[in-house]
Amino acid sequence: MKNGNFKITNAWICQIKGEKVKPIFGDLQIAKGKIEKIERKRFNDFVAGKISKEKGAYDAEGAVVTIPAVNFHEHFYSRLAKGLNVTGSTENFYDILKNLWWKLDRALTLDAVKASAQMGAIESVKSGVTYVFDHHASPNAIDGSLAVIADTLENFGLRGAVCFEGSDRNGKEISEKSLSENAEFAAERANANVKAMLGLHASFTVGDETLRKAKEIQDEYGLGVHIHLCEDELDRTMSKEVAGAYPVKRLEKFGLLNEKGILAHGIYLTKREYDAIAESGASLAFNPDSNLNNSVGLPDYFKLNENIPLLMGTDGMHANPLRSFKNVFLLMRAAGFSFEEAFYFVDKIYFNQLAFVRRYFPDFPSLVAGDRADFVVWDYVPPTPFNADNFFGHFIYGMIERTPKAVVQGGKFLLKDKTLVNIDENEINKNIFKQGKKLKRRFEII
Repeated sequence: MKNGNFKITNAWICQIKGEKVKPIFGDLQIAKGKIEKIERKRFNDFVAGKISKEKGAYDAEGAVVTIPAVNFHEHFYSRLAKGLNVTGSTENFYDILKNLWWKLDRALTLDAVKASAQMGAIESVKSGVTYVFDHHASPNAIDGSLAVIADTLENFGLRGAVCFEGSDRNGKEISEKSLSENAEFAAERANANVKAMLGLHASFTVGDETLRKAKEIQDEYGLGVHIHLCEDELDRTMSKEVAGAYPVKRLEKFGLLNEKGILAHGIYLTKREYDAIAESGASLAFNPDSNLNNSVGLPDYFKLNENIPLLMGTDGMHANPLRSFKNVFLLMRAAGFSFEEAFYFVDKIYFNQLAFVRRYFPDFPSLVAGDRADFVVWDYVPPTPFNADNFFGHFIYGMIERTPKAVVQGGKFLLKDKTLVNIDENEINKNIFKQGKKLKRRFEII
């Protein structure tokens, strides 16, 4: 593997061709960060032992290779929340926010932000995720916080988009600094690997003046908004009380919806609101694991406007959006969708995600010659014939139940034989614990 040139042999390469995933069996030749060449082979010859191992190559041994997974709604800042002693009620969503998440984010320092991002990055790579859309909050450590997250992403070889959530819940000064952090990152730090978004918490904690300022920043830097939308019914009722309008209407009023926007959750919406989102071009990011954990309900999948692009996120619960993907499939089945209908949505989400990530990263790969060499080698060898017609059956019931054996980004191994490459995970974990211990103390006195 000299000068970044190497070969992945004996792999099921899942190429994107139009609106289909078409697996072919063969080898990937990597050079200068790109897929230089793909050589097709006969899988039956591999099974029959007619193909010899190639010296110096990484032998996938019949495993599946796909494009990387993308997490469209992450909260790296949540990572140090494990095992905290939460005092006060957690009876409803507002209490969960007030007594856990809004205390946690106020306890974060820049050192804790870095440790949290490192933990999130490690978990992402090990989940086959190499593109992350992160939504950040640390109201007592705002300045430079997005740069800390961006630096961590790049240090781990990851790409993504970051934002700081604007919110009035901590007062006017912090609200203004939060919006400024988005603007400063967009102006001074964003690059080809880490892009900028416009962060807002949720309609019920954001006043009209803040939305007006957010719109100015959005227009100046051409940003998409990243906001929680109707995750709980309180977003509707409190928005109406404090601002005289429901969340979607407010976002429409200030012109904040566009095709680069991520609206996380989208549970308590009317048909008219779904239609308005579809017309705007913004995307909905589902986070089923978080919804179940917070007992806030789930989207009414039967109400969805078919023209809304759908994405998968984790809401900081974990780093594996493919787990979320499977849970959406299962929840659709539980809601009464037929297998055909549920698999229709799997197909739709898969290709909606591709279209969306390319709005930020036009060079996101399709696993064809000439593409960036970003891909995942899964620890999954198809046990039955594998083709375009049954790809999603293998995907839902097989591949995403396994873990990656290797992850390649920009032609470099981030994970090889299930071990992080050029990352001292042991030392990083020690630092994460030190920061977590300090955060726990701060959390308990807030």
